[in-house]
Amino acid sequence: MFCVVKIKLHWQIVIALALAVMAGSLTGKDASVFGVTFYSAYMFLGTLFLNALKMLIVPLIAASIITGIVGAGASGGVGRLGGKTILYYFFTSFIAILVGLSLVNLFTPGIIDGQPAKQLLGLSEDAGSIIANAEQRGASDVVGLFLKMVPTNVVAAAANGQMLGLIFFCLLFGFFMIKVPEPGGATLRQFWQGVFDVMMRITHWVMLFAPIGVFALVAGTVAATGFGAFKPLAAFFVTVIAALAVHMFIVLPLLLFFIARVNPKRHYQAMVPAMLMAFSTSSSSATLPLTMECVEKNAGVSNRISSFVLPLGATVNMDGTALYECVAAMFIAQAYGIELGFAVQFTIVLVALLTSIGVAGVPSASLVAIVVILTSVGLPAEGIGLILAVDRVLDMCRTSVNVFSDSCAAVVIGRSEGEKTALVG
Repeated sequence: MFCVVKIKLHWQIVIALALAVMAGSLTGKDASVFGVTFYSAYMFLGTLFLNALKMLIVPLIAASIITGIVGAGASGGVGRLGGKTILYYFFTSFIAILVGLSLVNLFTPGIIDGQPAKQLLGLSEDAGSIIANAEQRGASDVVGLFLKMVPTNVVAAAANGQMLGLIFFCLLFGFFMIKVPEPGGATLRQFWQGVFDVMMRITHWVMLFAPIGVFALVAGTVAATGFGAFKPLAAFFVTVIAALAVHMFIVLPLLLFFIARVNPKRHYQAMVPAMLMAFSTSSSSATLPLTMECVEKNAGVSNRISSFVLPLGATVNMDGTALYECVAAMFIAQAYGIELGFAVQFTIVLVALLTSIGVAGVPSASLVAIVVILTSVGLPAEGIGLILAVDRVLDMCRTSVNVFSDSCAAVVIGRSEGEKTALVG
């Protein structure tokens, strides 16, 4: 008789992370067996796992939001719940950006030994022409973000990863589904609840392979970049990490303690599996199924709250991403030797806030948003190349912050709605 010890998912992921670091550093990109490199095997398994998670995103988001709207509507809370959720997301993202802006101005990572880092980083463009260009730019490019909220084809928008359009449509669909009289209304509710239940079962099955996927993704990253890739951009790296840490370990716990009146330590413990998944996949959307499971089962938030707040947060609430976009744009400006005034820095804050809302919850999607920020204030888009070496690891870190902020929103809003089970006991 064999005794089978069942290891909890988060410990499986921790073990997978440790093994991945060792495997990636030992094999590198070139080691192979029978002509097949370990790196290509890592990429295959990692991509397969990510594809499986991404396969779930559209139907899970649609079913979650629609059933969440219907559930909230049953108690007359759609407007109230939606208002609280959006207010929380804008507030925490704005605070995150201010934290990033403060630290990047304090540490000035783009200035090395009192001089701009442009020569060390191989930048050749003249700062004078950049400043002249900055004076002619505004934040008009952000207007396109609002157009994406109302897509001409919701199916095409979802297929192209434009989740804002899908979420807007699902919010409308769920809201007006409540107005449909019987028997059509009951049929629609049963259908979408059935879709949601099926998607959660498929999600649970895919999660069984999470340790393998995490191992492959992290091992591939370590094999490709090693640890030496961080050295040239150490100051930028440390600034981003410090800002993310301030937001995650000071700002968000204060919200949990003073507004939700819960113990932040217990919430960290409840969210460990989801944060590890977010760190390894760099995708808040891919982590959404596990985030919902942790928030409901570990943190004790009801499905009525989590099914509305979390899918919306996976696209709209990007605290870590907004912070990173601001720090990256300021770092690039500093590296070019440009002192940005208050008005331009305010523009960066505004554009970072708005673009973070529309960033897809997939790895490195924020790079596109950073290009929008750079062009909106007249900085060359080519400056994005400065941060590519460390973007992947920082992407892992900021995604963990994104997911944790989503979970905090669920707890805060759940408690504000009168739920007493969140983080109790």
